[in-house]
Amino acid sequence: MTQTAFLFPGQGAQFVGMGRGVVEKSPAAARLFDEANAILGYDLKSLCFDGPAERLDTTAVSQPALYVCSLAAVAMLREQSPEVVENCRFAAGLSLGEYTALTFAGALSFADGLKVVRVRGEAMQAAAEANPSGMVSALLLDGPKVEKVCADAQSAGRLWIANYLCPGNTVLSGEKPACARAVELITEAGGKPIPLTVAGAFHTALMESACSTLTAALASVPLQPPRIPVVSNVDAQPHTDPEKIRAILVRQVTQPVRWEDCVRWLMGQGADAFYEVGPGKVLKGLLKRIDRKVECTSVGEV
Repeated sequence: MTQTAFLFPGQGAQFVGMGRGVVEKSPAAARLFDEANAILGYDLKSLCFDGPAERLDTTAVSQPALYVCSLAAVAMLREQSPEVVENCRFAAGLSLGEYTALTFAGALSFADGLKVVRVRGEAMQAAAEANPSGMVSALLLDGPKVEKVCADAQSAGRLWIANYLCPGNTVLSGEKPACARAVELITEAGGKPIPLTVAGAFHTALMESACSTLTAALASVPLQPPRIPVVSNVDAQPHTDPEKIRAILVRQVTQPVRWEDCVRWLMGQGADAFYEVGPGKVLKGLLKRIDRKVECTSVGEV
């Protein structure tokens, strides 16, 4: 029997125009956008459909936007192929996408999840603005070489490994001079550096100031045990205790994302049919780098 897992994208997957096709096909998706607009107090639907990109790409807006767009894609899929949604056995999300996964799994209501995601995005943007920092992907290098690049680049400033995405794709995150030095060292080591267009050093200690705000936001909403396993970015394990989930979501802000381990855990549990639910196809690409034979269906615009 097929074991289906839903994967939900994180920040960086957003683009102007996302969600439009889903809303045109699904009345339920359209209702989610209307509810989101009322909760947020601004026209998220217009920002997703028409931009401007400069605002959609901000951390404070892109996180709620991806959360809503991904759950709108779930709503569309539920209308078109309800058996696929009902038969889903596992869920995971990259960074922000973990909140989408938890909402899909019934741990959070749509409204409560959106309220927390809004606070998370605003707090992370504030932390980024307080610490000039960035992120850079190190492609084509194995783990030991990336670790050496990270250690050597720390002569220019604080730097950490922030994302273990797939073989040959690791993301470094830290102060801008250290990121610049990492670009040089990655090239010297035979890799390909790609500076990321993000506001700051996510998933590092430079985000520490966001934690207390996020802790308060998570404490203010009800949280239930998920109805299916949702794999945590922090330790690549599912959790059922709501208090444990709250604590690990706070840790996620300053801890590295272990995405490859999350995917391998899902495969180890028998997951053999994956759906990337939401904008883009970043996760499909990462999945193919982890195991080329695994099938992944995109749901939403790409």
